[in-house]
Amino acid sequence: MRIPLISSLLFGFALLTTFAAPPLLDSQSPSAASASKETTNSPIRFTYQPIDFKLDSDETPERHAPETMAGGVAVFDYNNDGKLDIFFTNGANIQTLKKDSPKYSNRLFENDGNGHFTDVTEKAGLAGTGYDTGVAIGDYDNDGCEDIFLAGVYRNTLYHNNCNGTFTDVTAKAGLNKPDPQYGPLWSVAAAWVDVNNDGLLDLVVINYLKWDVNHEPDCEGYGHRDYCHPKMYPPTPNQLFLNNGDGTFRDASVEAGFRAHPGKGMSAAAADSTLDGRMDLFITNDKLMNSFFLNRGGGKFEEAAFDENVALREDGVYISGMGADFRDLDNDGYPDIFLVALDGETFPLYRNTGKGGFVEVTRESGMTRLSLPMAGYSPNIADFDNDGWKDIFVSRGHVQSLASSNNLSIEQPNTVFRNLGGMKFAALTAEAGFTSFPPSRHRGSAVGDLNGDGKLDVVVTALSAPGEIWINQSRNQNHWLEFKLQGTKSNRDGIGARIKLVTKSGAQYNHMTTACGYASSSAGPVHFGLGKDASAELVEIHWPSGIVETLKNVEADRVVVVKEPSR
Repeated sequence: MRIPLISSLLFGFALLTTFAAPPLLDSQSPSAASASKETTNSPIRFTYQPIDFKLDSDETPERHAPETMAGGVAVFDYNNDGKLDIFFTNGANIQTLKKDSPKYSNRLFENDGNGHFTDVTEKAGLAGTGYDTGVAIGDYDNDGCEDIFLAGVYRNTLYHNNCNGTFTDVTAKAGLNKPDPQYGPLWSVAAAWVDVNNDGLLDLVVINYLKWDVNHEPDCEGYGHRDYCHPKMYPPTPNQLFLNNGDGTFRDASVEAGFRAHPGKGMSAAAADSTLDGRMDLFITNDKLMNSFFLNRGGGKFEEAAFDENVALREDGVYISGMGADFRDLDNDGYPDIFLVALDGETFPLYRNTGKGGFVEVTRESGMTRLSLPMAGYSPNIADFDNDGWKDIFVSRGHVQSLASSNNLSIEQPNTVFRNLGGMKFAALTAEAGFTSFPPSRHRGSAVGDLNGDGKLDVVVTALSAPGEIWINQSRNQNHWLEFKLQGTKSNRDGIGARIKLVTKSGAQYNHMTTACGYASSSAGPVHFGLGKDASAELVEIHWPSGIVETLKNVEADRVVVVKEPSR
């Protein structure tokens, strides 16, 4: 059927919100960045580095929904050599959902530590078979080698790391290949490894999008041509929780956990201990629906509390296109805050954790309303990119609509980093950060890690029908840093869920271990802290998921510290 102009378009636009998007600012425009801005001595600066990968989502004139949703990426150390490697998910034939051509291959690149990446996909056995969207990294069997879960269109995949440079597809063996008894096969876009019951085993949270059928795609028009449909054209589906049995298998605990009662159109999952009670909570973005917030009540039980926590909707109550999210402490008060991105005219909402069992939206006060209003975002990463002790926010940018809408919408956009000025205030750096040195694109997934061992966090980004992008951090400062590579013993081996407090002469800051990040992506490097001008940390306090609290004193800066959980 024919759907009226605009209201039919996927995810919605500014005309459907209470905001009107102004023209792009110079520093945000793909083409209007001035030479002076390009050469400004910005406090955060990146340089583009190519990598031999192109994301192919098999775009067709029929505008099938999965075509615009591809692009998860992971940064992780697959071979335990201390250097972070890169894994890209890729699409497939949209009709068959099979990788029937080499152009659809997933790709694993090994890092030599000097800026060179070698394709080792074939040797590793990771080319894949289906239409893969998201990636989640975690050591589910505690053998010291990182495993890979792929979220995909009606087929998920679990790859076990054999600790010898190869991986084995163990999806069926793990019990993760069974269709849902009510909905049948589900289209998942993201996942997160979280030890929900603190038993020392990583459990799997799978984020499902919507019910889609290639043979019954709605016919939606926008600006006089067929384009991707609004999510209201498709039924919602529930998210899933799979509890780790400890023997290589998983049990579907979605009903007892409380997930099943709250179907949605999930886009991302961000995990953190919001109340500091020792249990990881989950914030889930939904597309043109209320967000979900699952409070962890222990024993694998969750309570959906998005309204009570004040994160269900933007403060004016308008549904937005909730894309990726991150969940970390932005104001150094010890409580993790929530940031998510959406489309132009919708803003990028920012929720400050009050520390009193809820959140307050500070999007306007932080400057984010004004800065983000013209932008379409997909994947945010909260990290300290200039090592000044305040976490910044990188956002991969690009619209959901096809290139056919380029005359009416800003479809291809450059990326942006929002520098944290302290006091929950931010400045948007686009051209200033170097992002306009490469053509704008429809960016999707993003992951963060120190790829060259210089103590500055780099970024890897994907884009539809375009090359992958590595952005090397070349911020010019003498700021110090520390990273902590955790090794759980009683807790899960990755230490996912561990909270770290770090104190220097300048004050305290906080971070926690999680590999879930942004949209459909995974950042699995050590936990990073910028120290500013301080050359050491006077105190480091690690709260392990097991309940053990470990203290380190007078830790020298500018190094990766391996911390093994004590047995006490």
